[in-house]
Parts: sequence; structure tokens; C-alpha cells
Amino acid sequence: MKVQIEGKINAYYVQMLCMIFFPGTNFKQQEPKEGDPSLFVRVEERENGCHALAIMSAEGKSAEGEQFTLFSPDATKEKTAKLAVGAAVIAAGGKLLGYRPSWGIITGVRPAKMAMDLLSKGKTPDEVRKILRKDYFAIPKKAALATDVALAERALVGTPDKRDCSMYISIPFCPTRCSYCSFVSYTSPRLLSLIPEYLTVLTADIRRLLDEIRKLKLNLKTVYIGGGTPTILTPDQLRLLLSTVAEGCDVSSLEEFTLESGRPDTITADKFAVAKEYGVTRVSVNPQTLCNDVLQRIGRDHTADDFLRAYDIARTAGIQCINTDLIVGLPGDRFSTFARSFDKILDLNPENITVHTFCVKKAADIVQQSDVYSRQGGDAGKCVDYTQIRAPKRGYVPYYMYRQKNTVGNFENVGFALPGTEGKYNIYMMEEYHSIFAAGAGAVSKVVDYRPEEGKSPLIDRYFNHKYPYEYLRDNGCDEKISFIEKFYEERGLLG
Repeated sequence: MKVQIEGKINAYYVQMLCMIFFPGTNFKQQEPKEGDPSLFVRVEERENGCHALAIMSAEGKSAEGEQFTLFSPDATKEKTAKLAVGAAVIAAGGKLLGYRPSWGIITGVRPAKMAMDLLSKGKTPDEVRKILRKDYFAIPKKAALATDVALAERALVGTPDKRDCSMYISIPFCPTRCSYCSFVSYTSPRLLSLIPEYLTVLTADIRRLLDEIRKLKLNLKTVYIGGGTPTILTPDQLRLLLSTVAEGCDVSSLEEFTLESGRPDTITADKFAVAKEYGVTRVSVNPQTLCNDVLQRIGRDHTADDFLRAYDIARTAGIQCINTDLIVGLPGDRFSTFARSFDKILDLNPENITVHTFCVKKAADIVQQSDVYSRQGGDAGKCVDYTQIRAPKRGYVPYYMYRQKNTVGNFENVGFALPGTEGKYNIYMMEEYHSIFAAGAGAVSKVVDYRPEEGKSPLIDRYFNHKYPYEYLRDNGCDEKISFIEKFYEERGLLG
């Protein structure tokens, strides 16, 4: 897709607006073929605001959109220009394609953060909903969802302490690769043979990070073991991993200790007995769908019955909180099959249900299918609405959410929980309330100076571990990571 811009506006922002209407498009600088989509945007500052013109073309047709947005005390000139351009692009796209995006011009991954920022500036919930509808063109139910999630997060988290932190531990291995997956996870016998050596290096990394947390007198709030599929480990390997955490911190004082088990075909009673023994309080048992035909199509090496067996193991083990993931809009799924899956999950009454919208990642195998991208999403919107109506009726409340590029229908991912069982790590990580220290290949440490008392955005810096296990085994970079963490905290006076 060709994008031409005149005036002062962030090019990446304009590209993200384009992806609302043309998911999966790329923006390489080359002459488009006849009929390929294009967008011309002009923005200019005028006496009391910004004027934007957008001309969108595709398949030999074109449409224009215009917008003039006044400067206001609550918006910088840059933000005003974004609002004007966004409105012009939405108008042009709507005329050309007959498509009204439910999130309007909200392109970021954290709509609830936008709502939270408005609440923190003294806006009432009604005012926040109105701003999201009027300025950002979100439809009423999405504006309400973002506001409700922000209110739930604020009630759960309160005012974070500058010494709060969490830990993420990466197990980047899976038994097989799902066709929609783009995570750095490894499935071949040769790479799976690295697991014993990987655990040796990983546990040393964990010990160093836990030592540093004690040294800096930080408050470790949550520990999250993710992947990949952590339950690909044997019971003995899992014992080694979990005992390393338990030896380095008081697990009983954590708000939560999560083991992302994910794949039902890796779950056994022995593994969950070890998890229970070492204080794990949350696990994920993820079917994605309970339609066997769809499971086969996306490369999940298990059936719906396998999921039910694994769920029963988790419940019998006495783990406090079970999460299940479902994905809306999977290839081959329809409203009727998805609704049956969701109703069966509701009948199981897990503490948490996370509803994702199918997202097409460029590194995923499924991207080779020509029909994988979907602007309007077919049944996806109906499925999303179904979950957001049915879940509250069964006592679940939406408590965190995020969005991704190239999702079917441009919809969202929402975490629902029975009150009192919300997963706080998800909020800490997504909304950047405090630092996350990461161990393992492909993991990213995110150090945060959260400054709500100053009315400012957090200061954030990141340290990236080596992406691939064989690189991580050669050099886990722990010394450099520790120095990075200490420097961040010392320079910002967070240890006083």
C-alpha cells in the first residue's frame, strides 16, 4: 500500500490507521500495482486548530474525508493533528468501503490505559465514555468496555509503590507449533534436547534476579512462568524450576504465582501435584476452541476431550485459580461452534476466562493462506458480543484488555474473572505499573518509574535477553542485566 503524507504527522500512526481498513498490508516504498490501495493525507495547522484531508483509493475507486479539529487545553498540537487525521481517514474509509471500525481511530494496544489517563485527570466515567466516542469514534459499547476495564484496574491496583516489581520466567518450548503462533518457541527434537541445559542456565538467572530483588529491597508481587508451554517440562524438571523460585523468595507472600500450562496435551496429575506443592496459585488450561475440526485445522495436537481431562486434573490438584483461553475468529470456526465452546467453558466455571481475537502474525505459518486477513471479521463481532453479554450474566467481570494489529475485525482481547480472582500480573505487565524482571530466552525486562503523583507518564526502559535458546545458553547476559537494573533504580532515586 502506498501512503503519501503532506504536513506534520507521525507516519507510523497513519500506517496503523490504514491497517484498520486493509489488515495485513505492507508499506514498502514501491509503486503499487493497479487497483492496490493507497492513501493521501494532508494536515495543516490553522489559526485555531488543525485541518486534515484524506483521500483513500482501492480497486479503481476513491473517497475523501475532511476534518477540522480545534486546539484545546487538554491536547497538544501533535495530538490535535492525530485526531484530525484520524477523523479524516475514518471518513474516507467509511465512504469507500462501507466499514465502520468499532474502535474508531484507537490504534494502540491499551484502550483501557487511554481511559485510565482520562480518569486520572479528573474526568468522570461518563465523560471518559463521551470522549472515546466523540473524539476517537469508538462505538458506545467499546467506549463503555474500555472505561469499565479502567475502573476495574484502578480498584484492583490502587496506587503502586515505587518498590513493587514482578518476575517473568520464559520456557520457550512447545510440543508442536500452532499454525497461528509467532512466538519464539521450539518444537523439533534437536531443540527440545536443549531443555536440561537450558534449565541449568535459567535457574542461575532466576537466582541472580531474586538476589537482586532482595538486595534492592523491592517488593516482589507476582511471578509468572510463561512460554511456549512450561508444562512441556517433566515433573522433575518442573520441580527444579519451581523450587528455585521457592528458595529465592517467600512464595506465600506473593499476590499470585502463575504457571501457564496452556496445552492440554502436556498436563499430567504429577506435574500439577508439583505445582501445588511449590505454591503455584494460578494455571492456564487453554482449549482455544472445543471444536475438534477447528483444533485440527490450526495444528493443536489435542481434542476437546483432552482439554476436559486436563481441566479436571487442574481442578482435582486444588490449584486456586484456573484460566481458560478461547480465540474468536479462528479459521473454520463459526458463531454456532464458538458459542457452544463458550457455553461449555461457562458451565465448567473457571475462575478466569480470556477471550482473544484471532490475530494474524507475519511469522505464523497460517499467514500463507490467502484468505486469512479479514477487515469485518465475519462472525467474529457476533462472537465477541456474545462473550461480553454472556460472561457478566454468569458473574464474570472484564478486568483487563489489550488489542493487537491485524486482528480479525479489528476486535480486542478481554480477560474476564469471577470477583476476587483477577490476574494482577496481566494488569501490571500491560499497564506498566511497575517493573517486570525477566529470566530466560526471548524475555524482556521492563523497568518502570511510575509517577502518578506528578501526573506524568511512567519512565520505562527495557533489557532484551537473547532471543534464541542457543544464544542464551552461550551468554545469558545476567551480569549486564543486573547492572542495567541497578543503574535505572539508582539514577532515578527509587531506592531512597
